[in-house]
Amino acid sequence: MIALISTILMSNSSLITEALQAFSLQGKRALITGASSGIGAQQARALGRAGASLVLLARSESSLQALQAELEQEQIDVTYEVLDLGHNLDWQALAAQVGHIDILCNTAGVNLRQATDDITSESWDMTQHLNVKVPFMLAQALVPSMAAKGWGRIINVASLQSFRAFDNGLAYGASKGAVAQMTRAMAQAWSQQGINCNAIAPGFFPTELTAPVFADEDKVAQLASQTAIGRNGELTDLDGICVFLASGASAYITGQIIAVDGGYTAI
Repeated sequence: MIALISTILMSNSSLITEALQAFSLQGKRALITGASSGIGAQQARALGRAGASLVLLARSESSLQALQAELEQEQIDVTYEVLDLGHNLDWQALAAQVGHIDILCNTAGVNLRQATDDITSESWDMTQHLNVKVPFMLAQALVPSMAAKGWGRIINVASLQSFRAFDNGLAYGASKGAVAQMTRAMAQAWSQQGINCNAIAPGFFPTELTAPVFADEDKVAQLASQTAIGRNGELTDLDGICVFLASGASAYITGQIIAVDGGYTAI
C-alpha cells in the first residue's frame, strides 16, 4: 500500500511539473516599454521570475537602474535602454539595437485627463502617438525576428475605456478603443506565424498614471465598491495574466482583450 501511494504521488508530481512547465519563460527574452514604474515594472518582475531575460525601455535612467538592481538581486538577467518614445524614432534601428525579442509588452502610455473642450491638436496627437502608434510600430519592427523562429507573444495594454467612457477621457478612450481593435488586427495578421497578440485591460491600480485618482480617498472607495470583488487592484494581481499570455500556456489564445478589473466590467 505504501509503495502504491508513493507511486501515485510521484506520478501526480510529474503531471504537476509538466503542467507548470507550460508557464516557464526560460530561454525567452522580453522587451517591456514603460518599464521604470507601475504596470511595466511589475511585468518585468513577473516575467523575470518566470525565467525570461529582460530588456527594459523607459525615459528615467535612475528608475531603470533601481529596477535593474532589484531584479539582479533575484538573479534575473536584465538590461535597459533609456528612450523617449514620444519622439519619432527609427524603429528598424531600434529593433536591430535590442536584438531578438520573444515577448513584447507594449506598456508605455499617457493619460492627460483633459476635459473635452481642453483637448488640443497637440495633446490629441501625443496621446494617439504614445498609446497607439508606438505599440504598432515597435511590434511591426520586431515581428520578422519572431516569425523567423515561429514563436512570439505581444501583450498590449488596453483599458476600461476600451469598453466604456469616463469623464475627461475622450482622447485617452479613443486611443484605448484603438488598442483593442489593433490587438485583434495584429492577431489576424501575425498569429499564423506563431505570434499571439492579446491585450490586458486593467481596472484601477495604483500607478503614476492613476495617481490623481488614488489621491482622492472617496473616489478610491467608490471605485472599489463598483467591483464584484470589492477592492481596487494591487499590482501583483497582474502577475498571473502577464506570465500566462507571455508563455506557451496561452498557445491557442490570440486577439483577446482580457479585463483584469475585479469584475468592474461585469456588474
